Amino acid sequence: MPASDLAPAGVDGCRIGVGLPSAVPGADGGLLVEWARRAEEWGFGCLGVLDRAVYPSFDPLVALAAAAAVTETVELATTILITPLRQPAMLLKQIASLTALAPGRVVLGVGTGARGDDYERAGTSWAGRGRRLDAFLGEAVRYFDGPAAGERTVPAARPAIVVGGGRPAVFSRMARWGDGWMFGGGSPRAFDAGRAAATRAWAAADRPGRPRLWAMDYYALGDTGRGAAYLRDYYAFLGPHAARVLSGSLGTGAQQIRHLAHVYADLGCERLVLFPAVADLGELERLAEAVPRLDRQAASSGTGV
Repeated sequence: MPASDLAPAGVDGCRIGVGLPSAVPGADGGLLVEWARRAEEWGFGCLGVLDRAVYPSFDPLVALAAAAAVTETVELATTILITPLRQPAMLLKQIASLTALAPGRVVLGVGTGARGDDYERAGTSWAGRGRRLDAFLGEAVRYFDGPAAGERTVPAARPAIVVGGGRPAVFSRMARWGDGWMFGGGSPRAFDAGRAAATRAWAAADRPGRPRLWAMDYYALGDTGRGAAYLRDYYAFLGPHAARVLSGSLGTGAQQIRHLAHVYADLGCERLVLFPAVADLGELERLAEAVPRLDRQAASSGTGV
């Protein structure tokens, strides 16, 4: 697919990104690197990564570092990074290193995660995870912008921070420390409810402007059966509620993806990141052919970003 034939992916101010298949069975390092290179070539706005300690997957920051080496403009986003699993000082050094490798392109999505087995594997407590995330964000702001900035061993600007989750504490956390909110998947109606909560929290904190709004979902445009099997396995911890994830995944074709992009754009979403459920470059190409494209003139003038 010639890159010259493609305008940036997105619609009405909402850029479309794609997830790396870093947590999909069958993906290897070569696929991740080629996926990142082609995603930029084909006009996607960002590359996202999932984070698990237990499930077979690549470390999200390592995966994004590999992507940084073969790309120049695409955003690199953790969607999301479970920071309470990690030692804060070393994690901040890793984030600063990634930001130095890809200046101006890193978006740090953070959250507490939803799986207790990840915490067991990391040898850290499930209890108090929200407090540890708050403490980390406070350290991150001081590390990049405050008095501790002079102590950094890697010179880098603070990445944009988006906070994931749907509980009331999440929106307060976002308004205090972050630049926006990450919707972790579900229906556009649920996104709209979260958008309203994020906007109220932002105003209550007397923050100027409005929060950045991100959303994610899954897709499978080729082997949908294989994609459904992966999602059933990945979300098995939800038990019978896993059916809700499957019902919301994108497996019915390009028309549904285009419709969803317009719906999220109408709701004020700035970035919609679509994660593959099948580790196959054909899936990336099918998505590139399916997504709406920003008007070239609008994109070049900056109105589509």
